[in-house]
Amino acid sequence: MTPYIKAIAVALVGSVALTGCQLLPQKSPSNSASDTTANVEQSAQKQTLTHQQAYIKEDKPVVRQTEKHDDLWDLTRDHFALNHDRSNPRIDAQVVWFKKHPRYINRVVKRASRYYYYVLNETIKRGLPAELALLPIVESAYDPFAYSHGRAAGAWQFIPSTGKYFGLKKTWWYDGRRDIIASTDAALTYLQQLHKRFDDWELALAAYNAGGGTVSLAMKKNRRKGKPTDFWSLNLPAETEAYVPKLLAIAKVFSAPEQHGVTIPPIKNTPYFTQIATESQIDLAQAADLAGISAQELYQLNPGFNRWATDPQGPHRLLIPVTNAAQFENNLAALPADQRVKWARHKIKAGESLIGIAKQYRTTVTIVRTANNLKNNNIRAGKTLLVPTASQHSSAYVMSQAQRMNRKQEKISRQTNRSKAKHKVKNGESFWSISRKHKVGVRQLASWNNMAPGDPLAVGKTLIIWKDRKTSASAVSQGVIRKVGYVVRSGDSLSRIASRFNVSIKNILAWNDLEKHKILKPGQRLTLHVDVTQSN
Repeated sequence: MTPYIKAIAVALVGSVALTGCQLLPQKSPSNSASDTTANVEQSAQKQTLTHQQAYIKEDKPVVRQTEKHDDLWDLTRDHFALNHDRSNPRIDAQVVWFKKHPRYINRVVKRASRYYYYVLNETIKRGLPAELALLPIVESAYDPFAYSHGRAAGAWQFIPSTGKYFGLKKTWWYDGRRDIIASTDAALTYLQQLHKRFDDWELALAAYNAGGGTVSLAMKKNRRKGKPTDFWSLNLPAETEAYVPKLLAIAKVFSAPEQHGVTIPPIKNTPYFTQIATESQIDLAQAADLAGISAQELYQLNPGFNRWATDPQGPHRLLIPVTNAAQFENNLAALPADQRVKWARHKIKAGESLIGIAKQYRTTVTIVRTANNLKNNNIRAGKTLLVPTASQHSSAYVMSQAQRMNRKQEKISRQTNRSKAKHKVKNGESFWSISRKHKVGVRQLASWNNMAPGDPLAVGKTLIIWKDRKTSASAVSQGVIRKVGYVVRSGDSLSRIASRFNVSIKNILAWNDLEKHKILKPGQRLTLHVDVTQSN
């Protein structure tokens, strides 16, 4: 099914709200439950439009340049079509913000440089305004790992329900909302659908942020009062009222940066990556070695993968830098399929369960069952299970979900004077009840664990909580200090060890007569003085 046919198919179904990370924090808008009926009614009344027909309804005509541009920003300007040159206080205020934050622009452009060629060309292919290729700046600052308090993920900031609606797969292994290829296709299809519904790009953009129902309701209220129904006349949530002006302001600045005293770093008008089929699951650290790139670079190009390997059920493809594509393809072809993932042979002992074995290997019951063709969770002592495992230490998978979480905890440990605690989720508990128990904020608690307040909490999940030392003073005063010998493991750092034992880096250095910048070596022995009532 082509993206356009897909857009027509979904146009008869109710709009689903999509929330985004904004450049400036605003209150999140609510979404209307009556959206489905309104969408069906409007879709039934409208004739199908081609991409070109939808596009030429804007104020400015389509510009087609055959000249080859070296800089993608020149190509972008050729395909601008929205009216962002007007004088409007809401747009002008956003322009001022961008002019005052050139470092922000540099960071965003640097981050976007991996993906922008693909996003822009997909936008142009569909005959859409090039301004839409800039929308991930508003949504996520072009960060595919972005995750908002509204449970929105990825560069295009899809919430789970909208992602599912547009076919973005989400499993333990993989989240299509962060996949550059899949999410870009879904976002552009969604935007086409919204434009067909509202016949106006500013209204379509507002609906992308607030939901089609919210925009339709605002238009309906204005009609009753005899007021205009254009975006600028509507009473919309504060976030949405800032959302469209932000995009137009970005386009205005990028269309003539010299006029605004801004320098836009160039991006070469050449593909950064290419898609290469893997045909099967593959260890990501091994894939990086095959391509001759760092694991971090591989994860940056393939941010949809959560773990140490690709999803065994697909997608069976990886994005590889163009310069490394031939090397990867040749090395991959020489690697037998059964060697692309390391397998552990586990002999089942009496009393073991499938759940316990899965936890031991940091995987899921479903994966173990699938790998061994098990119909249920029943296992027998003495039998052997094959379990897919990482080929390298967990620290090698630098951008996996677990490692991103570890880095966040290390950062908090360095920047705060709080004490670390753990809470295992019990039946019936929620973020709210747990936050009340530990006297911390709901949003803060969720953020500490790379989650959103609305995320479901599984019974048995361990949450990290950072408490004020005053709050935990009584516990500390009753603590038991023990001298502990610790052997440094591969991937350990001073901050990681300090976080694990709830001690300071300064004390570790003093206890062991170490220099701050000295690198720890696996096997090295350290002496720690640990409060065993607080250690992890």
